[in-house]
Amino acid sequence: MLITRHAAAQAVLADPRYVPPPVRQDAEKGTLAWLRAQVSRFSTGETHAGRRRLLEERLAAVDPAELRPAARAMTLERGGQWRGVPTAVLGAALGVQDTSAVAAAATGYLSGEESPQADAAVAELLEQTTIPEITLLLQGHAATEALIENALGHTLGHAVPGADPEALLHETLRQDPPLKASRRLDPRTGDEVTIDLVSANRDPEVFADPDRFDLSRGRTPHLTFGHGVRPCPGPAHALALAAGVLDALLDESRS
Repeated sequence: MLITRHAAAQAVLADPRYVPPPVRQDAEKGTLAWLRAQVSRFSTGETHAGRRRLLEERLAAVDPAELRPAARAMTLERGGQWRGVPTAVLGAALGVQDTSAVAAAATGYLSGEESPQADAAVAELLEQTTIPEITLLLQGHAATEALIENALGHTLGHAVPGADPEALLHETLRQDPPLKASRRLDPRTGDEVTIDLVSANRDPEVFADPDRFDLSRGRTPHLTFGHGVRPCPGPAHALALAAGVLDALLDESRS
C-alpha cells in the first residue's frame, strides 16, 4: 500500500502497531547485518524504546549550537570541500576522531545491502566506539549530506544565492527530503506500507501552493524528520551541521 496524504502518513507513523520490516538476526557479530539487528531503527517494542533512549541520552550531551560553527570552520578549512564535514564534526563531538569508515558502512545501513567493504567499515568503527555512537553517525551521514546537496541545488535553481541557511533548509526538508519514503508493516495483513514523504510533504490540504519552493514559509509540519513513535532523535543536530556547512558556502558565494 502506498500512502501519499499527510494525515494518513501521520496516522501510520503515530501508530505503534506499524513497525519497520524485520531485519535478519543471524548475522556474524561485527558485520553490517549484525549491526542493523542491534539498533533502534529496525527494532520494536521495549527493545526499540530502550535503544532509542540511549541515542537521546548521547545526543543530550552534544550542544547543537556548538556544531554549527564547527561545521562552518571545517568547511572553510577544507576550502569548501564540504563532503564528510557533518560526519567528522558530529564524530568529534561524540568522541569518535576517525570517521573515515562511516561512508562505507552507511552505504547499506538503510537498504540492508551487505558487502565486505561495509562489514570491514563496521568492524573498524567498533574498534573505536560503541553502537549508539555508530548508530548516530550512520543514520546522519547520508541524510545530512543529501539535505545539504538538495539545498545547494535550490540556491541555483531558484536564484537565491543569498538565502538564509535556516529558511533554505526548512523549505528543502519539506519539498525535497533526503529520504523519499518510509516503510512499515501493516499490523492487520503483514503487508508493507510505503509512506511517500515527497507527496505527503506537498499535500495541498496542508501546504498552500505545495509545489512552489517558498523560503518565506518558515517551519512547516513536514514529515521528513518522522512523526509519532519514531521521529528522528536529533533534528536540531542535523540542522545545525547542515547550516554550518551552508554558512561557509553561502558566505563564500557572497564574497
